[in-house]
Amino acid sequence: MRLSVVMAGLNGAIAVGLGAFASHGMAGEEMNRARELVETGAHYQLVHAVGLTAIAALAHQVPDERLLRWAAYAMLAGILFFCGALYVIAFAGISTFGMIAPIGGLSFITGWLMLAGAGWKRFSA
Repeated sequence: MRLSVVMAGLNGAIAVGLGAFASHGMAGEEMNRARELVETGAHYQLVHAVGLTAIAALAHQVPDERLLRWAAYAMLAGILFFCGALYVIAFAGISTFGMIAPIGGLSFITGWLMLAGAGWKRFSA
C-alpha cells in the first residue's frame, strides 16, 4: 500500500497547487469557466487523495487487502480520467475530453464501493 500513500501525497500536493493557481492565477471574467473547471478538479482530486490515505491506513487492518488495492486503483483512475479531463478542458480548451470525465466519475464511485465492501468484509461479525 506504499503506492497509495505516495499517490495520496502527490495528488494532495497537486490539488492544492492547482486550487491555488485557479484562485490566484486565473483572474478575469474570461477565465471564469476554466477557473471553475480547475477548482472542481482540484476539489475532487483532494477528496480522493484523502480517500487514498484512508485506504492505506486500513490496509493493515484487513487480512485480504486485494479489495482495498483495487479501490485505490479505481480512485487513481478516477483522478486521472475525471480530474484530468477537467484540466485538459480548462488549460487546452479541448472540450471533447468532457466525454472522458464520466469514466472517472464511475471509477470514483467504484473505488468508494470497494472501500465499503472491504470494510463490510473486515468488520462483519
